[in-house]
Order: sequence, then structure tokens, then C-alpha cells
Amino acid sequence: MAERAITLLIVDDHPVVRDGLRGMFAAHPEFEVLGEAADGQQAVELSALLDPDVVLMDLRMPGGGGVDAIAELTRRGLRCKVLVLTTYDTDSDTLPAIEAGATGYLLKDAPRDDLFTAVRAAAEGKTVLSPAIASRLVSRVRAPGGEPLSSREREVLGLVAKGTSNREIAVVLFISEATVKTHLTHLYAKLGVKDRAAAVAVAYERGILG
Repeated sequence: MAERAITLLIVDDHPVVRDGLRGMFAAHPEFEVLGEAADGQQAVELSALLDPDVVLMDLRMPGGGGVDAIAELTRRGLRCKVLVLTTYDTDSDTLPAIEAGATGYLLKDAPRDDLFTAVRAAAEGKTVLSPAIASRLVSRVRAPGGEPLSSREREVLGLVAKGTSNREIAVVLFISEATVKTHLTHLYAKLGVKDRAAAVAVAYERGILG
């Protein structure tokens, strides 16, 4: 990496954030910003087209979230490393992102030098976690419980807890009713339950909900 600039793709739905990040990295000779994306779907398309070393990925974006994009980049086997840069540090955000294939996870309040260091490390394939995230993950690993739920399974479970029907969940999440049932089957298996009520009860007991 020392022989050339580390190339970046910036993914965030807020233009002001993208502009700020672009300006920050463009002013540093060690980095080169190849492009910007406003959602996860565009991020996947541009990653395949531009072949960046590192993708700076926000998580919650209209038109395609970061976790799904990370999973798709991993599925396609693209060489880019994904460094999540977000304001969210809850288990429901951090775990699915890392499970999907993110190399690192930083919060947007990270100092500039820490961000530069994280990008360098990510480009080399090293795992980078903000202290708060690292502590949270260690606690999570040490806590009892089965296989963690995916981001989408957590969304489905949260809607189930509100009494939302399968058909209504499909509409809210823009997926088919059959897909909703598939997610339910998977999360039932992970939670060791057989129905919606038991799933919600176990989820509250384990701290997955609430």
C-alpha cells in the first residue's frame, strides 16, 4: 500500500457527510477517493465497477442498507475491505455488520487521525473496532445465548413483537410473505422456540428486544 494511494469508496445517504469525508481524504496524499454512493445497492454496483481498496460504509440508508450491501460484497468475493462508519453502536447494528463481512466498525465521532489509521489497517485486512464496539462485542460473546440473529431477522422479530402480521411485515420490509415466513423459521430455530409468542418472550429474556 505504501507504493500507491489507498483507494476509497464513500457510502452515506447524507451529501454533507460524503462531502466532508471526501474533502478530508482528498487533502491527504495517502488516499484517493474513487467515488461516492448514497445507498447500499449503489455501493455494490460502484464497488464492482471501481474496485476500491476500502469501502467506508454507513449502515442505515433509504434504498438499501449497509448490512445487506456488505453481505452482497462478500458473496460476490470482491477484494475491497468494508469499514463501517456510522452513528449507531447497538448490538442490532454491530453484530450483523461484522457477521456480514465488515473488516472494521467505527463511530462517526472518531477523530480524523483514528479514521485514517483505521482505513490503513482495513486496507491491509486488519480488523478495526472502536473501543466502545470492541467492549460491546466482548460482552456479547461472553453472554449466554444461541446463534445471533441476522439484521433482517431482528427487524422481523421487532415487528412480530408489535403484533404485526406476516402480510404487514412483508409490506413494511418490501419483501414477500414467503420470505417473512423463512426468516421466522430461521429465528425460531436460533431462539429454540416454535411460535411467535415464545420467540418474543425469549428475545426479551435475552435482551435482543428492549
